[in-house]
Order: sequence, then C-alpha cells, then structure tokens
Amino acid sequence: MTVKPTVTSNPVVFSCAFQRIRVVALCLSATVLVGCASQDGAGSGLRAGDWRESSDPIGAFASGPKYIQGLGHIDHPLANQALSQLGIRYRWGGKSPETGFDCSGLIVYSAQRSLGLKLPPRADDIAKFGDTINKKDLKVGDLVFFNTLGTRYSHVGVYLGQNKFVHAPTRGSVVRVEDMTLRYWTARYTGARRLDLTLVAAR
Repeated sequence: MTVKPTVTSNPVVFSCAFQRIRVVALCLSATVLVGCASQDGAGSGLRAGDWRESSDPIGAFASGPKYIQGLGHIDHPLANQALSQLGIRYRWGGKSPETGFDCSGLIVYSAQRSLGLKLPPRADDIAKFGDTINKKDLKVGDLVFFNTLGTRYSHVGVYLGQNKFVHAPTRGSVVRVEDMTLRYWTARYTGARRLDLTLVAAR
C-alpha cells in the first residue's frame, strides 16, 4: 500500500510562516536601503548616481568601495580586492577564486589584481616587502602577519580598520573578516607591512 504524504492546511500555521517570510523580506530590504544610503556618506568617493550611470552598472557597483558593517566604506584597492573574495573556500596552495585560496594566495592574487604588484607566494617572503608599521599605526590596506605554524610570518591578512582583517584562515573554512583582538590572534600577532602605493602607481 502506498502512503501519500499529507499536506498541512492549518490556516494558523500558514499565517505564521507567511509572517516570518514577510519579516525576513522587510529586514533584507532595510539592509539594502541602509547600504545604498551609506554610499552617499562623506569620504566614500562614490556618488549615488555613479554606478547607475555606468554602461556596466553591476560591474561598477561591485567594483566600488566596499561597505563592511561597523567599519563603513573600505576604500583601498588591496583591501577591496581581498574583500571581493569573501566566502571563497580555503585551499592549501590555492591562488585563485576557482581553486580556492590559502592565506598568501589571497594576498598574492589581490595585490596582482588591484595593484599590478607581483608578490612572492609565501607569507614569510611577502613580509620582506613594504615598510614596517607599528600596531598602533595600522591603516586600511596594511598587511598583518601572525605566527600560526611556529614561524614568525606564517600567516598573513589585510587590515581593514578597527582591529578587523580579512584573510583565508584554515582548512574547512572560507575567506572571512576576523577580529584581531581575539585572544588567538593577539597571542600570535608578529607585525605589519605597508606597501608603497605611490611606487606601485608609478610603475
């Protein structure tokens, strides 16, 4: 005998489900509106009409300054490029969105795409580039280094401001934003470097 699944037609259940969907939709709409409104903020470098007037509005919007909750606009080419990879899976030795990224792969890819700068493939070699920066003087776009594998510069990310950085963490994870004030990162922080964008621009 075949037993057919029953369909619940309880109007109360349906009404509750509908109300939940409506609340989620309203929240998403509010988020989009807040994001769009924030693009008019001071220092964003992007007027509300700019992306709409482009021949490629989606591309122009996607390539504009990123907005991260609690940080405002991230208007730095290297940081923006790294942020455009959020959610890409971690892969040891990965160097592209198609293959996935490890920590240095994300930096090498982002520097090449945003600055036209070719960096070496290992974090400890990347640490030889740029000017040494004190932690208290960190700015958006600086490279931050950590000792996660028993060597001084075994992990690298891009600083975003307010103690946040974007990086490709470890196996089973994805490119994400993290807080440097967490005990794990505080204990392993080993320094920062600032790439000279004026020299890059002059190339």
